[in-house]
Amino acid sequence: MPLLSVTDLKTHYQSRDGLLRSLDGVDLFVERGETVGLVGESGCGKSTLGKTLLRLVDPTAGRIEFKGEDITRVDQRRLRSVRKSIQMIFQDPFASLNPRHTIGEILEAPLVVHKAGDSAERRRIVAGIVSKVGLPADSINRYPHEFSGGQRQRIGIARALLLNPELIVCDEPVSALDLSIQAQILNLLVEMKKEFGLSYIFISHDLSVVRYFCDRVMVMYLGRIVESADNETLWSDPRHPYTRALMEAVPDPSRPRHAAPLGGDLPSPSNIPSGCRFHTRCPLATDRCRAEEPEFRSIAPGHEVACHFADSIN
Repeated sequence: MPLLSVTDLKTHYQSRDGLLRSLDGVDLFVERGETVGLVGESGCGKSTLGKTLLRLVDPTAGRIEFKGEDITRVDQRRLRSVRKSIQMIFQDPFASLNPRHTIGEILEAPLVVHKAGDSAERRRIVAGIVSKVGLPADSINRYPHEFSGGQRQRIGIARALLLNPELIVCDEPVSALDLSIQAQILNLLVEMKKEFGLSYIFISHDLSVVRYFCDRVMVMYLGRIVESADNETLWSDPRHPYTRALMEAVPDPSRPRHAAPLGGDLPSPSNIPSGCRFHTRCPLATDRCRAEEPEFRSIAPGHEVACHFADSIN
């Protein structure tokens, strides 16, 4: 049984422009100990998916199962218990840290909410996790503005680890950091995965980071997954034109060029094209693509693609 299983997940919003279909039928799973990457352009629905999985945003339809339990419609009391096992690391750590509280107070808060030990025990847990993520012991008495971006992200990681979760959703956790700091944070996440036995969903627009960090990768376009494969297969044999276009943006002189870099703009989720939703930007689009939405189908074990011509692309 997968740790997390998602079926036909939809998250729609009403706006002045009409119905925004941010998630429009997502299926995915995460095995225990697995790191699954989720990539795509800004606006494709990646962050909405992350927030919906934690029920920070309620889905419109579909099913979210965690360890076999459907958590899609559970009440807030049960949801609070489930969230001990599913945590999130946000893109902007400063925005998610209360500037009026010390780091010690920020980190102790989840332990108070979940009634974890007495005051002395909570302080011991906080001191231990601060040390594990590579922050100095006196960090607990300082405020968020006193830390660098990389240090703040270490605080975010510490907060996510406090309750011994099994799954962490990482929403662009290194995109706002310098390259040297990115490597440090990614290495820390790898270390924490080994030590705590974690599974990750790693959301990013940077395929080079995902290539380094993830076991399996899902490519998302306009609210749906359009390709899914293990990391090695996706990089050696991408079968969706969108995946190939994204890869062309990643410098790699050893890789042959398959396609021109991606052009045009992502359509609005309030006005999704008919047929294949990528046809307005796809160099291979035909009348069939404009009229018929492709099935998300398996073309090899563990490799699924939503493209009419996936079998003929090479």
